Amino acid sequence: MTRTDNSKGTDSRRLTRRHFLGRAAGLSGIVAAPWIVSSPALGANGNVAPSERITVGLIGKGLMGSGHLRRLVGDRSVQVLAVCDVDRLRCEDGKRRVEETYAADRSSGTYHGCAAYNDYRELLARPDIDAVVIVTPDHWHALQAIDAAKAGKDIYCEKPISITVRQGRRLAETVRRYCRIFQTGTQYRSIPTVRRVCEFVRAGGLGKVKQVFTLWSSLAGFMRAVRFKSHAKMIDAGKSGNSYVPLDFALPAEPVPEGLDWNLWVGPALWHPYNRLYHTNPSPGVVPWSFEEDFGAASVTWHHSHSADVIQYALGAENSGPVEFIHPASGEYPTLTCKYANGTLLHLVDNWPMVKNVYKAVPATARLAGSFGGVFVGEKGWVTSMSTGGPVEGGPENIFDQMKLKTRQVNIGDNNHHANWLECIRTRRQPSTDEEIGHRSASLGHLTIIAHKLQRSLKWDPAAEVFPDDDMANRLLCRAMRAPWPI
Repeated sequence: MTRTDNSKGTDSRRLTRRHFLGRAAGLSGIVAAPWIVSSPALGANGNVAPSERITVGLIGKGLMGSGHLRRLVGDRSVQVLAVCDVDRLRCEDGKRRVEETYAADRSSGTYHGCAAYNDYRELLARPDIDAVVIVTPDHWHALQAIDAAKAGKDIYCEKPISITVRQGRRLAETVRRYCRIFQTGTQYRSIPTVRRVCEFVRAGGLGKVKQVFTLWSSLAGFMRAVRFKSHAKMIDAGKSGNSYVPLDFALPAEPVPEGLDWNLWVGPALWHPYNRLYHTNPSPGVVPWSFEEDFGAASVTWHHSHSADVIQYALGAENSGPVEFIHPASGEYPTLTCKYANGTLLHLVDNWPMVKNVYKAVPATARLAGSFGGVFVGEKGWVTSMSTGGPVEGGPENIFDQMKLKTRQVNIGDNNHHANWLECIRTRRQPSTDEEIGHRSASLGHLTIIAHKLQRSLKWDPAAEVFPDDDMANRLLCRAMRAPWPI
């Protein structure tokens, strides 16, 4: 499909660094006074004194952002000073939620210390903010994280941390250059049960891991959904739903809702006119824009970044990656397969029954369900690490005696991912899923997309991060950004 004009709207509401620094300077004291209260201010009754709290700004207050905000305002060691969103309704709702929560803990019953911003650069310019949580669409993650690192902020960034391999590498380099603490939002490895499974596999509990299986979804769930019905013919939902990669759609322009800064929402991506399928308030889903390749990364956004993190952690490959991507057109395997240097194969499957019926890798009676993890098959047995699908499964039964799990149940809420990040901000130690791990998890998905786009197998050098002697594939490792937003 033909791309839309990329020249529209590049100058609207543009702020220079000097301008937003100047505007922010006058705001630096806005949040100090409201926290001068007796008991909480002194750190009594389980409270943390204001001088000891980590001050945080939230960038992006959609459905996921709302969840992060609840976690932050419920933590007495944190003080949320600002909320930023290009949708005014979302931004104002975030500010209201922060102030209502904090007001409930004050004897006066009032609190007015949370600022609301349309432009994230104004939030970053505040010297009184220690850290930021980035929960925007994928195409913003790398740029906002890089700007945050340069502004001296520690960062929690939702997955995938980039929309291309080159973006992710630049992000990782910048975070290290500015000595920032960076946590990727792949919290499933921080669930005790999942973590124990990974450690068991990593330590050789299954012997050599021969095969791993995880899900890779087509666009069918999006393209054939009710909200796409009015555009189904134009986007050829029947055909496009079969795609394993995000696509570019020339959706018709619709009136921009009042209070939404659409130019800033598009930001560094190629220009697309507003259409409610990208952004609706309230949101129709967690990541409604992820089907469009300029804004998201389909399976990489939905679940694969989580799975990649858990799987590569268990394989001891979290700072590396495969050496080959084997396309099913080669005839070697029925689905796209990633091969690691030690010979371990990661098969990407459409659904869990394929593990039993197509690959015949586990017993026909095996119960496989859930997402955000994988099925590990080794010399001594097999085990799952999925979440949302019930207890951990595996065989033979004695592997669970060896694993010494406290429970085979996977409780998603039982994780210390945010707590680990906050503790590392205080200690300056590396968190559990730092910038390099986040980059490698996202890259696994980006590289898979390239293999699917080119419809052929690819060799990959995970150290140099290039496809050896393959100029066509290497050109897909990066993409242009819309002015004035270069990294």
